[in-house]
Amino acid sequence: MRYNKLIGSIKDLKGAPVRARKETMSDIMRLDKLLSMMGEGTRAAVREIIRAGRVTVDGVPARDAGMQVDASLRRVCVGGRALEYKRVRHVMMNKPQNTLTAARDKKQKTVMDLLPPLYAAMGCMPAGRLDKDTEGLLIITSDGQLAHRIISPKKDVSKVYFARVDGCLGEEDIAAFAAGLHIKDSDGEFDAKPAGLEILGTDGACSEVRVRVSEGKYHQVKRMLASRGAPVAYLRREQIGALRLDPALAPGQWRELTDEEAALLEKEEEHV
Repeated sequence: MRYNKLIGSIKDLKGAPVRARKETMSDIMRLDKLLSMMGEGTRAAVREIIRAGRVTVDGVPARDAGMQVDASLRRVCVGGRALEYKRVRHVMMNKPQNTLTAARDKKQKTVMDLLPPLYAAMGCMPAGRLDKDTEGLLIITSDGQLAHRIISPKKDVSKVYFARVDGCLGEEDIAAFAAGLHIKDSDGEFDAKPAGLEILGTDGACSEVRVRVSEGKYHQVKRMLASRGAPVAYLRREQIGALRLDPALAPGQWRELTDEEAALLEKEEEHV
């Protein structure tokens, strides 16, 4: 089975140019491949389970690991437990700090390490990235078209962040964000699109703010705030498009999106 991958004009997790391509998918596959993909073990392990008579297809014991199964139509059980097959999976994660937004890394923990093997087996990948020290909403999906919509600058999907900064911000900063900032620092130079800045409160020399951007330059929110003399001490993404982070998810926790939530990522935003 093949799944959507991002391969061209957007940026991948390491910044290399990629473009979106939809590959054909099939629900028909070998029984041992299906079981392995669903997290029941390696191909060798699931063949042993099948030979032991612990696997049934539509109530009939399956003995042939190579039998072709339409996973969307057939009821497959292991030890009496029905497998829940989905062609596409979307995960909402509250990404914790000190975790890389990557598929894999030899030395550091990644967001995919927080999920059961099933999701990697189904081709799930993070849609975009959050910095290692940034918390908050991250979508992990096997749908490359959805990931492309979230990431692509052409789609203009907004992202909302809560930030705690060292410094006091005011009306001049709100106006500067709305006009579009010119950023020039050690990481490079770019003109940021107009963005939203809401000042939530100030305590001494610190402020809490909410920032809305519609692009994803390198360290963008941090660099925008630093350019106004307010370096970020803490950053959390709260929203992508119309989808908000579930407040019940603590950092490191995750759940699959409901159909209604997945639809929110597909709809056009109403910018206020």
